[in-house]
Amino acid sequence: MFYSPSIQPAARKPTGAKLALKPFHVWGIRVRLQVGHCTRDIALFDLALDSKLRGCDLIRLRVSDLFSSSGVKRRVVIMQQKTGRPVQFEVTEQTRRSIAAWVESKHLGLDDWLFPSRIKSGSHLSTRQYARLVDKWVVLVGLDPAAYGTHSLRRTKVALLYKKTGNLRACQLLLGHTKLESTVRYLGVEVDDALELSEALEL
Repeated sequence: MFYSPSIQPAARKPTGAKLALKPFHVWGIRVRLQVGHCTRDIALFDLALDSKLRGCDLIRLRVSDLFSSSGVKRRVVIMQQKTGRPVQFEVTEQTRRSIAAWVESKHLGLDDWLFPSRIKSGSHLSTRQYARLVDKWVVLVGLDPAAYGTHSLRRTKVALLYKKTGNLRACQLLLGHTKLESTVRYLGVEVDDALELSEALEL
């Protein structure tokens, strides 16, 4: 087994927003999972970053949600459980490769869960197990699992997008939030951020 048996996730996590991953954390985790031949985990990690889905939506994906007759889709639309509203996300080349490798290795059919449970036949991966996996992934690159969680993967790409562009509306669409205020709170946008963006504009 690739994971060290001595690694134990934090028993209790503080409440509050979890930190987004930095690009070098993403690559560090991905390389370690590849070295460990963790095909399922690579696919789950890559898709979590691309989809920006809540854990409850991510684990309930079926193979048919990601595949068309030509292979893994480049864009996917999912109905969110929390809001009942659709959200669209892109599937990068890296993720398409890892998803295809995972589905092929497990011989999954279109009607199968994309990430089936290894414990309960006919069920999908649980949110608790997904959270445990995220704990293990962040530990692999020396991060404190108490400061990171499943929402870290959900917010990573949008946090980078906001930092580069300041486009909150784009972040709102990608996260599937119904209100812009929710996106502001989710990304932890501060007054200083807003002032910096305003100062950058010339009228």
